[in-house]
Amino acid sequence: MSSQVDDRPNVLLMHSHDLGRHLGCYGRGVETPAIDSITRDGVQFDEYYCTAPQCGPSRSSIMTGRHPHDNGLMGHHWLGWGLHDDVETMPGLLREAGYTTAVYGVQHVGPDPDEIGYDTSDTGNVSADELATRVVSYLEEDRDSPFFASVGFFEPHRLGPDHRRGFHAPEYDASDPDEITVPEYLPDIDVVRDEIAGFQGMIRAVDEAVGEILASLEGEGLADETLIIFTTDHGIAMPRAKGMCYDPGIETTLVARYPGLFEGGTRYDSLLSNVDLMPTILDVAGVDGAGDVAGRSFLPLVRGDEYDERERIFVEMTFHDKYNPVRGVRTDRYKYLRSFDDQPEVYLPQDILFGPSGLEFHYEYYSESRPEEELYDLKADPLERENLVDDPDYETAADELRQAVDNWMEDTDDPLLDGDVHVPKEHVEMLKTSPW
Repeated sequence: MSSQVDDRPNVLLMHSHDLGRHLGCYGRGVETPAIDSITRDGVQFDEYYCTAPQCGPSRSSIMTGRHPHDNGLMGHHWLGWGLHDDVETMPGLLREAGYTTAVYGVQHVGPDPDEIGYDTSDTGNVSADELATRVVSYLEEDRDSPFFASVGFFEPHRLGPDHRRGFHAPEYDASDPDEITVPEYLPDIDVVRDEIAGFQGMIRAVDEAVGEILASLEGEGLADETLIIFTTDHGIAMPRAKGMCYDPGIETTLVARYPGLFEGGTRYDSLLSNVDLMPTILDVAGVDGAGDVAGRSFLPLVRGDEYDERERIFVEMTFHDKYNPVRGVRTDRYKYLRSFDDQPEVYLPQDILFGPSGLEFHYEYYSESRPEEELYDLKADPLERENLVDDPDYETAADELRQAVDNWMEDTDDPLLDGDVHVPKEHVEMLKTSPW
C-alpha cells in the first residue's frame, strides 16, 4: 500500500491525443464507462476549449497557463520550437513546492522532461494498456510527499507513418460503421463512418486503461486523496476539426474528481480555456507562484464562491506541419477568426490529409481560399458555415471582436504584429519535404 505524510492532494492528470469530446459522458455515442465514472462522481465542464487545435502548443497552455505565442511553443518542439526561458511550468512549480513529479507517455512540451519540471520520466508513444501498466507500477510506490503525475495516452491519434490506415489496427476493437453517429460537421458517407468506427475502437482502449489506473488508485488507498483529471489536447483528427479553430477543433474534454471539492456529478457550462487548468490545479494544491499568466483558477466556481465568469476565450494557430497563422476569439455567442496568410478553405494536417477522409475531401477544401476574416453566430449557426463578417446586421459584433483580438495580440506582444513569424531551421528542413 502506498502512503504519504503530506496531506496535500496528489494530482493525476490524464490526457489523450485528438479526442475532443468524443466520450459517452458528452453524449457522443461511444461507451466509455471508466471516464464517465469520473464525471458521475465528480464534475464535468461542458464549455472547455483549448488555445490551439494542435498537440504541442495546446499542451503548452495546459502546462504554463499561457497562450502558445506568449510561452514560445508555437509549433512542435522537435521542429525547433520551445518555451521561453522565463516561462514557469506547472510541474516545475509543484516540484519546487515539494511535490514528486512524473510524466508517462505523451509529453510534447519540450525535449527534456527534467527542464519542464519532472523528477521521473517514461515518455514515448506506447499502447494504452502498456501505459496503464507503467502508471500502476508508479502508483504502487511508497512516498512521503504528494505526487503530480502527467499521463499522456497516444490514442486516439491516427496511426502512422502510413496514415491511410486511419484509426484501424488489429489491437483496437472498432465499432460497427453502421451503428455509429457521424458528427454533424462531417458528411455521412461510408469513408467517414469507417474512420469514426476505428476512432471509437481506440477510444475504448483509452477508457479501459483509465479504468485500470482508477482501480489501482482505489487499491492503493489513494483515490480519496487524489485530484483526478481527464482531458485532451484538441478536437478529433478529422476535417474541419484538428488544425482548425472552428469549435470541432478547439472543443475539449474536462472531467475531474476529488472528494469534498470536485464531486456530486455536477456539470458546468461556464466558458473556460485550457490556460485555466494550471492555476486551478495550483490553487487546489495550495501552491503559489503562477505569476502573470493568461489563465485563472476556476476553483471558486466549483466551490460555489463568487466567480467572475469569462466573457471570451482566445484561440490561435501558427505552425503545425505548415505555416497557418490564425488568431481568434470566442464568446458564448460569436466566433471571430483572422487569418494572416493565404490559406486553403480548410487546412488538413498531414495525418488527416493522407488519411481516407482527407483524400476524399482534399480537392474540395483546397480549391478555395479562406477569407481573411470570419465571423459566426454560434447560436444561429453552430456548424460555423455562414460567414457574417460583412453583414451590416453584425457590424457591431465584428468590430468589438476584431478590437478584442487586436488588444490581446498587443498585450501579449504577439510576434505576428511584426509580420510573418520566423521559422526554426528544423522546421525549414521539414518544409522542404512537405507536399505543399
